[in-house]
Amino acid sequence: MFTAFLQTDNSKTTLLIRLMVGAVFLSEGIQKFLFPETLGAGRFAKIGLPSPEFLGSFVGCFEIVCGGLILAGLLTRLASIPLIIIMIVAIATTKAEVLAEKGFWEMLHGSRTDWAMLLGSIFLLIKGGGAWSLDKKWTKNEN
Repeated sequence: MFTAFLQTDNSKTTLLIRLMVGAVFLSEGIQKFLFPETLGAGRFAKIGLPSPEFLGSFVGCFEIVCGGLILAGLLTRLASIPLIIIMIVAIATTKAEVLAEKGFWEMLHGSRTDWAMLLGSIFLLIKGGGAWSLDKKWTKNEN
């Protein structure tokens, strides 16, 4: 069953999505620790999330670990799941207010990166790591 979770196709272009998603999440996770007052706990407190100190570190750790796994193409499908959850929560907690106060188009404009990261993560959940991934290398050796 674990091998089935690692299965991926031979698509070489999946690397582009992996690089985008992995690099952005890895970078964002690191920045939550480098700039906690604006991008980590401080941002979470401003949004009104409970336990912002814990949540900032918790989310930052997941972004770093899962972003790194996706960059390597290792456990790609599994690593994409927490990132999908992070993006759904991010959109719900930060863009609902924009939608209510400034309207649909302002919300779409402000959430374009969020949607790109969410859809990129969903793509990786569906497709896996692609041809140039450790997932592919690992499953190839088991066949």
